[in-house]
Formats: sequence, structure tokens, C-alpha cells
Amino acid sequence: MIDLSNFKTFDFSEGVPYISITSNGITFNKSVIMKMKYPAYVKLLINETDKQIAVQVCDEHDDKSVQFYKEKSNGVVSVRWNSKDLINTISRICDWDLNQLSHRVNGVLVPEMNLMLFNLNEAVTMV
Repeated sequence: MIDLSNFKTFDFSEGVPYISITSNGITFNKSVIMKMKYPAYVKLLINETDKQIAVQVCDEHDDKSVQFYKEKSNGVVSVRWNSKDLINTISRICDWDLNQLSHRVNGVLVPEMNLMLFNLNEAVTMV
């Protein structure tokens, strides 16, 4: 008999976590939200030197916390940030012209830090 106590059922519905970065905003897909366990508030962390961004779960009263996931009546699970300052900052860091090309960046869950990390150096151009 095989001991299955250390096994967990794989959830095929989650998929690969990623963000889409366009001139209109940043969209976090369903998988980001599910893997982070539907956080209501996060902090956005930016590492300009290494061209990385991270969203870290936090309390709504934490300094610089921002609302993240809020259940929608239509059942869509995604988050979109339309901050022009944020879009311009990412565009400047990466030297991207978001009016010409949009980008997709896969995320990596770092559970021990309760965050999702996105390496902008690994962005792929969306067609």
C-alpha cells in the first residue's frame, strides 16, 4: 500500500499565474488571485534594479496597502489596475513603448513570504 498522506490533489482550474501589461493598465489573471488565496489587500513592491515587481498580501491598515481582490457580481475573477503612474513607471524601468506593444509576465508564488513575484526581464510580447 502507498502512503498518500503527503500528496495533495492538483487543481487544474488554477493555471499559470501571469499579469498583462498594456497602455491601459495591468491585469492580474485568475490564477494569481487563486494561488494567493483571494487577498483583499496587497502591497505593490518594485525592484527597479532587477526589473521585478511583487504583490504581497497585507492587512488593509498596513502602510501603502491597496485594495486587490473584490468579488464581482458577474463572477469574473481578475484584478485590473489602471494607474497611469504605475504604467509609466513600469514602461520607464523596462524601456517599453506600451502604446506599440503589450507584455505578459508569468508569476512565481513565494508562499513563505505571501507574495507573487513577476520578473519583467522575462516578459513576452503579446500579439
